[in-house]
Amino acid sequence: MAGFGVYIHIPFCASKCDYCAFATWTDRDHLIAAYVQSLRAEIRLAVEAGMPAAETVFVGGGTPTLLQPADLASVLEVIPVRHGAEITVECNPDDVTPLHMQMYSEAGVNRVSLGVQSMSNHVLSALGRTHDPLNVEQAVAMIVDSGMPSFNIDLIYGAVGESLSDWRHTVESVLAFDPPHISAYGLTVEAGTPLAAQADRHPDDDDQADKYELADDLLTAAGLENYEVSNWSRPGHESVHNFLYWNQDDYRGFGCAAHSHDAGRRWWNVRTPDRYVELIERGESVEAASETLDSDSRRREGLQLALRTRHGVQRGAFDEATLELLDGLVVPHPDEVDRVVLTRHGRLMANDVTTNLRD
Repeated sequence: MAGFGVYIHIPFCASKCDYCAFATWTDRDHLIAAYVQSLRAEIRLAVEAGMPAAETVFVGGGTPTLLQPADLASVLEVIPVRHGAEITVECNPDDVTPLHMQMYSEAGVNRVSLGVQSMSNHVLSALGRTHDPLNVEQAVAMIVDSGMPSFNIDLIYGAVGESLSDWRHTVESVLAFDPPHISAYGLTVEAGTPLAAQADRHPDDDDQADKYELADDLLTAAGLENYEVSNWSRPGHESVHNFLYWNQDDYRGFGCAAHSHDAGRRWWNVRTPDRYVELIERGESVEAASETLDSDSRRREGLQLALRTRHGVQRGAFDEATLELLDGLVVPHPDEVDRVVLTRHGRLMANDVTTNLRD
């Protein structure tokens, strides 16, 4: 049975990171109460229209921890979920308190995604981040002490001024917390961000490749398996929600700028929280636009996503002659002879490898 998930977008932030292109605002906190009520209303309408129970719920942003835990719980309570559903909330290390963890757990949250990015102050500053690395250890301790079944630490590498030694310090520092899951993303330049406007701060491809390989060495040695290009986990702690996207399963997004997918049709909500609240209060649709993928486009996109995971793709997704040219980038799956997977070098070249998929 195909999976179904729910994404909740919280657009409020205390400050905006220099690399962030997400729909987030630092000056709209006065809308929080109305936004929470609008989320509940949008979800209830979807349930009345027949939305199935979710096997995953992911609350992202933005900074979900800027909401009072009771407000976030009031949103979660109107989402129908399957037994054993994975329910994740993104957290800022500076905001985590025992009360957050207690109330999240009581609301059914069983996974936290902690936005750490780096454990070096000067690297955080280069990213435009404001949290204190010292607070990360305290946040992890509160997460673990609360009995939260799983948590993830998010990292970013490639900021200007970050040495290989800095990156090693970050990875080794978070490994000392014994996390069951780590995501490590290369810094990307998104149009319209402060980072995009300053070419001297753009990441270097060779530097990022060195840091990726170092991370893979350290994380693998610590017992975390790479199961998608940028994700490592202990067995049983993989992100079920992310697999919804990688498997092209259906999901509903709620809140401003949230995206949804249903059998190849994608649509997204209006971008600003002001407009979103206004439309909900007027009883009007918050859908801004949509697109529908044809079968060929959806098949190719599915292969591109699958190739990034440890499951790989059917060998027939490539011409045999192409597979010979990709020697060293793709290899036979260790357990399924009719499938191929990316090597570590292939993961570094994943976007280039996918251009060789059979039409």
